[in-house]
Formats: sequence, C-alpha cells, structure tokens
Amino acid sequence: MSLLIKELIYPFDPDMIMQKRKSLRRRLLEGSDDHIRKKIAILGGYTTSDIKLIMELFLLNNGIKPEFYESEYNRFYQDAVFPNLELDEFAPDIIYICTSNHNITAYPRMADSPEDVDRLVSDEMNRFTSVWESLKNKYHCPVIQNNFEMPYYRLLGNMDVTDFHGRVNFLTRLNVLFSEYASQHEGLYICDINYISADCGLSKWSDPFYYHMYKYALCPSAIPYLAENVSNIIKSVFGKNKKGMVLDLDNTLWGGVVGDDGPEGIAIGPEVSEGQAYSEFQSYIKEHKQIGVILNVNSKNDMENAVAGLSHPDGVLRPDDFIAIKANWEPKDRNFREIASELDLLPESLVFIDDNPAERHIVEQIEGVCAPDIGSIRDYIRVIDRNGFFEVTSLSEDDIKRNDMYKENYQRAKLSETFTDYNEYLLSLEMKGEIKAFAPMYISRIAQLTNKSNQFNLTTVRYTAEQIKAAAEDTGRITLYGKLSDKFGDNGVVSVVIGRQEKNECHIELWLMSCRVLKRNMEEAMLDTLVKRCQERDISKLIGYYYPTKKNGMVRDFYERMGFEKLSSDETGNTVWELDISGSYENKNKVIDVEE
Repeated sequence: MSLLIKELIYPFDPDMIMQKRKSLRRRLLEGSDDHIRKKIAILGGYTTSDIKLIMELFLLNNGIKPEFYESEYNRFYQDAVFPNLELDEFAPDIIYICTSNHNITAYPRMADSPEDVDRLVSDEMNRFTSVWESLKNKYHCPVIQNNFEMPYYRLLGNMDVTDFHGRVNFLTRLNVLFSEYASQHEGLYICDINYISADCGLSKWSDPFYYHMYKYALCPSAIPYLAENVSNIIKSVFGKNKKGMVLDLDNTLWGGVVGDDGPEGIAIGPEVSEGQAYSEFQSYIKEHKQIGVILNVNSKNDMENAVAGLSHPDGVLRPDDFIAIKANWEPKDRNFREIASELDLLPESLVFIDDNPAERHIVEQIEGVCAPDIGSIRDYIRVIDRNGFFEVTSLSEDDIKRNDMYKENYQRAKLSETFTDYNEYLLSLEMKGEIKAFAPMYISRIAQLTNKSNQFNLTTVRYTAEQIKAAAEDTGRITLYGKLSDKFGDNGVVSVVIGRQEKNECHIELWLMSCRVLKRNMEEAMLDTLVKRCQERDISKLIGYYYPTKKNGMVRDFYERMGFEKLSSDETGNTVWELDISGSYENKNKVIDVEE
C-alpha cells in the first residue's frame, strides 16, 4: 500500500470528492499493484453509478482493487431471484444491495387495521428475505444490505413514530427485523443508512429533485458518506481493518503539558468542561479494548511524567491499558516503527492519534499509515469513529482477548532476554498446542485470519466464512487449525492450513500463521500434524507454493527451512516445492505438547 490519500480520510469534503473523482482515481491506481482484488456486485434499487465510482476510491485507499458488476436501474430483486447468466459469470466476492425507502412496495393507509399493517410488514420482509436467501444459495458470498432512512415527511407529525399507520413506525419495524435477521444469519451485513442519514441530516441526505430528475435516492454530496460506510464493511470483511492505535499524550489524552504543568495541572476529570471532554475521550479510547483494538503511546515526554499523567486519579486510562509506551525525545516516526516492530505488526496496521499536525505529517509518511486530522477535543471521537478504522463485521473470542495476548507476548519477550539458549527458553514457556480439522466454532476466526494475515502467508489466498465451511466439508481437502497456549496465556487460533488431495499428493493451498507466535515452533508442529494426516490417506508427497507479495517476504525460504526441495520458480518469484513423506518422517517440533 502506498501513502494514503488524505482527501478520503474523514473529515473529508464530499463535494470536492465528487468533483475530483477522476483525478483521485488516477492517483490511487498508481499505487494499486499490491492491492487485493475483489469482485463486487451492486444490485440497485435506484441509480447507483456514482455510488460505484466513489466506492472505488475508498476501496482503493484501503488496499482493495475492485471490479464491479452493476445492475440496471431498480433491478435488484430480479437480479437476485431470477436466473442471471451475467452475474453468474461475474462470480462476485461480495454483493451490495443498494436500496432505500423508495423501494418499499406499499405503506400503511389510515384505513388499515393493525392486522393489515402486520401483513404489509411481513410481505416487505419476505420480499427482501427471498433476495438474501437466493443470493446466498447461488453465490455463497457475503451480502451487504441497506436498511431504511426515515421518510421525507410525517403525515401524523410526532405521532408517526408511535401509531402503526405512520411511515416512521413502519420503517422502524422493518429496520428492527432487518437487524434481527442479520444477527441470526452469518454473512449478511447491514449498512445502517438510518444512522448515516441522521448523521448527515435528512434534508442533506435526500432531495425530491434528485430523485425525480435522476432517480438518485440521495443528494450527490451525501454519496461519499454512503460509499465510505459500505467500503468500511467491505474492507473489514476482507481483513483490511486497522488493529490498534498509537496515541500522543499532551493535549491528546489530556489538556495541557504534563512536563510543564505537572500531573495536578493537566485538564482531565469533572472539574472543568475541558477536563470532562478529555475524560469522555479517554473512555471512548478504552472501550476499544473490548473489540480487540490494541492501545499504545508515542509521546515526546519523560517516561516518569507520562506515567504520572496516565495515573491521574481522574483519568480513565491507566499505564496497564497500553501494550507499548514510548515516552522519550526520539522522532515520533522512529518510535512508531519500533512499536509496530515490537508488536510484530506492519506499521499500516496502526492509526496515529496526535493533536499536532506537524507530528502527524511526519508519521503519515510511513507507507500506509493513517494519521487523521482530529481537530479540537470536541472533534476527536467523531473523527475516529466516522473513519471506521475498526469496523466490526465479526467479533471472536480471540478479538476480545487481543490486548491480553499482546501483553503476554511482551512478558515472553522479557523472559527470553534472561536465556542464552533459545531452545531452553521455548521449553520454559510450557507450550501446549491444539491442532485439529476445522471446527464450526472457529470458522469465523479462521476466515478472519485468512484475510488479516499478510506476513506469514505463503499464498495470500483470502476466504470468506462460507468458503471455509465448504473447505471443511470437502472430503478431498485436509484442513487444520492450530491453537497455542503457554504459562502466560492463550494465544487462540494462530495458524491455518488447507491442503487439496490429488491422488498421492497434497497441494498446500493455504498456510498462514499469526506473527504473534513467530519462532515458537508452531509452524513445525503444524507440518508434523499435516504429514500425519497425509500419511493416513496414503499421500506420499506434499506440494507447497509460495507467491511473493510486498508483505510476505519473511516466508520466501520457509519451505526450504522445512526440508522441502524446490521444483520450479518463475521470473516473478513464484516457487513450487516438494516434500517426500513416503518413508519415515521425524517430527520437527520438540517443544510444544500437541493435542490432536
């Protein structure tokens, strides 16, 4: 990923984006060679051509190079339910159903009984359910569905929300049903235009002029807000979320400069309005730990002053809420790189939050790193929230425990410094592994790993949850997930292998591992179990593939280290490897107690 285009980072100018979309696209395409490619079908209930164009900009800025299928005007139902050879041939990776309240078939009338309105709600819900089920059965890919914005007028005034005849009441009921259905059916995601339109303001969201003239269900200046939100869902589904924040301290987490004012003089807490705003911001940041966002500090400060500020009695965040704290006088871009390295993450996985525009400019020169213009303290929460850096489309147990996992890794690193023999250090961890075929409870996490892991990923093939399920049920494939725990804690699911059997050969389609457990012998343990499963099927050869990307150079010689022999290579660096397992095989893992 190249440097991000700041014009597409919230707060953005929507009119400028609409006017300069062609030049923005040209700039984005220049750095898109290493982007993942995804096929996106847009099934519209109104004119969607500009939405598609602006979605492309946001997706490219998030490392996704899209190819689009776009339905004809208001053909979303027909394209989904009836045979569609063109869409079949397109084979979408994800489908976006772009509808609005203009696509409601019938609204309640004042003469309708409660039962009549119930039937209208049921009929509308059944129409959309048939769309979702048809798409799932045919394409087995994620589907994004708009819910409904509030109506242009309220016939009953404020009573429109309480009376069953009211359009506000009717649309609210449908929105609740959409949400309930999505919560119970994996792979359906709701784009909450009810919230987005409220955030924009309904009068700025839609205008009858644009609908009557162009069949636009929203104003042109609102299109970037919709496009950004849909793109946030897509990039989350395909593993392009950020993983953590790196935060400044002075005038970012509190008002004032702790080194000058002392901890007693900084603005935090209920005494003054500014302190209340910083307390609210600290609470907002801390809440992110609940969804697995890791927190770090990068501050020009003495460590003693930084800890004193974070220990303020009225503060919400504490030193132990952070994984890495860099409080020194080194350049912030250097500290930022060191934090990423210590966490075994790519710098682009972290968002830099700093009130100082000069410091933001320095750090955002690191490839792929976002340092949003957070404005004044009253803007901090809104800017971070609206950018959707941490958009949640799935939340696993491993996500919830991520902060603890990274803290435990810090403890492991400190322990390693006390050993001169690395093998003794590994044995001291008392590691236990669980390596088994894909299980239903881990499908979501496995799919998430395939989309998030970039560095230790030999083929960088991305899978949806549906595709992982299909692989698990395919008798011609060998699937393995690996969990790893030790005396410091449980790392959760950290490694995935998928092999395809062809006669006496197993072709490794996917092999990845979380960088949290690098050099812990987990890759050896996975290979040992894979060999065992292959030998149970009378497979005598493993065939491995390495496809180089800008990010996975660390595993270029992985197969060689594992004892494979190179069969071929091409001018782009793609290599094919073979391991003969027809004879005896000696396990390579000597330090992990593996449960199979």
